[in-house]
Formats: sequence, structure tokens, C-alpha cells
Amino acid sequence: MNFIFLMTGLLLVFIIGFLVSNNRQNIKYKRVLIMLAIQIILVYVMMNTSIGIIVITKVGLLFEKLMEIANAGIEFVFGGLANEGQTPFFLGVLMPLVFMSVLIGILNYIKVLPFVIKYLGLFLSKITGMGKLESYFAISTSALGQPEVFLTIIKQIPLLSKERLYTICTSAMSAISMAMVGAYANMLEPKFVVTAVVLNIFSALIVANIINPYDLDENDDLVEIEEKERLPFFQVVGESVMDGFKIAIIVAAMLLGFISLMQLVNVIFQSAFQVSFDTVLGYIFAPIAFLMGVPWAEAVQAGGIMATKLITNEFVAMLHFGEITNQLSSKTIAIVSVYLVSFANFGTLGIISGSIKSISDKQGDHVAKFAFKLLLGSTLASVISGTMMGLVM
Repeated sequence: MNFIFLMTGLLLVFIIGFLVSNNRQNIKYKRVLIMLAIQIILVYVMMNTSIGIIVITKVGLLFEKLMEIANAGIEFVFGGLANEGQTPFFLGVLMPLVFMSVLIGILNYIKVLPFVIKYLGLFLSKITGMGKLESYFAISTSALGQPEVFLTIIKQIPLLSKERLYTICTSAMSAISMAMVGAYANMLEPKFVVTAVVLNIFSALIVANIINPYDLDENDDLVEIEEKERLPFFQVVGESVMDGFKIAIIVAAMLLGFISLMQLVNVIFQSAFQVSFDTVLGYIFAPIAFLMGVPWAEAVQAGGIMATKLITNEFVAMLHFGEITNQLSSKTIAIVSVYLVSFANFGTLGIISGSIKSISDKQGDHVAKFAFKLLLGSTLASVISGTMMGLVM
């Protein structure tokens, strides 16, 4: 039965992708099949073998330990602010982003992260047939996040074709940064977060090969990584602290606005139609959730969470999801959890469009023109990852 729902979920993605494809005659079926096979192997190894379970558990424990370390600074600065036995979302989930940002800054400073990204990107390029730049970007965006990752290829962005620009933007929306992994692991089971990070790298490239297929001249396939001027160590730490704090504040502000807005819309719908907006969204997305492998009895609830992520952001969706997980099966929890771990939403679309436009007005205009396809493609990538998780649950 799991295999049947794998096929229905992937067929849904392919049909939608085929209908909006820029070049249906040039869809890279071989690449798509290779990456799907890799995903099936990876998700099986990670979730169904002793080695995979040990590795993914250890990685999850690592991020839990990092969150405990981050709490040392939080307790010192904010100790006694929270009510006894309670931890505000800002302190428990968002403030650890500051420490994670510092950790990433240090790994960049000592050249560990650039080394790993470069060679993982080259390896990914070899096994998928994708360009070196696209492969580098798919890996680096999972480590650095956006908009920072665009700065690493700032000189190449104005020179990219619209097709290559679409691919890297899809990767940026489908991945999450390393700094966010700890925050998500506080809201979802860490093993699902880690699995999603890996699956999303391939899911974004699969979608790009359906919606946005193209051939690449080897002479154009170069990666020129922009390196910042080497700063003193403690200046790097200081800037990383501020970067992490800015992210936490921005996310907190977005949550304040979006959660209040969703509540307002729910009140309006309840008054006018005697049904909540969440329920309406749930019915709209229920067929998609069902085709991904969610039991029909839980499809409306799961669909509502999936739609909330698209319209608002993943944090709002995760908060709502946490309120209903005790009503859902383990399979639904796994599928929806993996689906939620990405930046595929309207807010991120604005961030990416603005980031590209700040580098190149022309390329920013291109992103604005294919914005709908970009949001659709990154959402389909999340559907692929969630469907893959359903295969092994």
C-alpha cells in the first residue's frame, strides 16, 4: 500500500509539473529517475536500517545538545523572565538561533563548511548530472540558508540564464539553513527534520528537471565562490551573533503578524460561514495529503496544516501542528513533519525576489515573472519529500 501512495504522490507532482513545464519535450527523465532512486535508498537506509537509525538518532541528539548549550546563554540573560515551568516560544525556539548562527560563522571562518559544501556539491553533480553551480548551490543553501547563500555567487547571478536562475531559487525555497534545524527540532521530531534536509536537496532538483529542463554547455558550468575579506575571529563571532539575533527578531515579528492575521480570518469565516478558515484550507488540500499517503480520516487536518505553511510560514504551521499531533497517526505525523521542513511560502518568495533584485535588477525582474512557478515548484518539492517519508512508515 505504501508503494501505491508513493506512486500517486509522485504522479501528482509529475502531472502538475508537466502541465506548467517550460519545455515538456526536454524533461530530463533519466536525471529524475536517478534522483528518485537515490531518495528511496536514502530514506530506507535512514529510517529502516540499524546504521541509518543510529546515524540519524546521533545527529538529532547532537542538535538537542546544541540547544542545551544555547540555553546557557538564554538562562543567563533571560533567567526568571518566564513563568515557572513555562518557556516562551521566543526564548525556547528562536533565541537558540543566535548560538547556531555563531557556530556556523566559526565553521565558515576555519574553512570547514566551505570545504564540505564544495566537495559535496561536486559529488552531487557527478551522480545527478546537474551543473556544478546548481549542485553547489543545493548543498550550500542547506547549510547557509538565504539570503546569505546568494552572496557566495554574487558575481555569477547577473550572468545566469533564466533557467539556471529558476533552479537555484527553487533550491533556496526548498531547503532550510543549518541554523534553523535546531529550532525546527524543538517543534518536530529531530529525525524527521534531519531526513527532510537530505531529501529536500534532491526534491528541488527533481522538480527543476520537470518544470525547468535545460541543457548546459560545459564551458558555462563554472563555480566562482565569492569569499569575503577575512575578518578577525572575534569580529566574525560578533557579526554572527547579530545575524542570528536579527533572524530571531524577524521570525518573531512575522509570527506576531501572521498568527494574528490567521485568527482574524478565522473569526470572519466563523461569523460569515460558521466554519473556520483552517477547515476550508484543510478540505482544499485534503486530496493532496491523501495522495501523499495520509489516511483519509486525517487528510483534512493534515491538509489544513500543509496549506497554513504555504500561506503563512512553516513556524505558524508547526505551532498549529503541535496542537493536533495527539490526534494523528505516526504515519501522518511523519509525512506532514517532513513536508513542513522547507521555506516554501509566500514570505520567502518575497525574500528571494528582493535578494536577487538587490544584486541584479534584471534578474530580480525575471524572478518576479516566474514567482508563481517558483512557489509551485518548491511546494511540489515538499510534496515529494513528504511522499518519500510515507514509503517507510
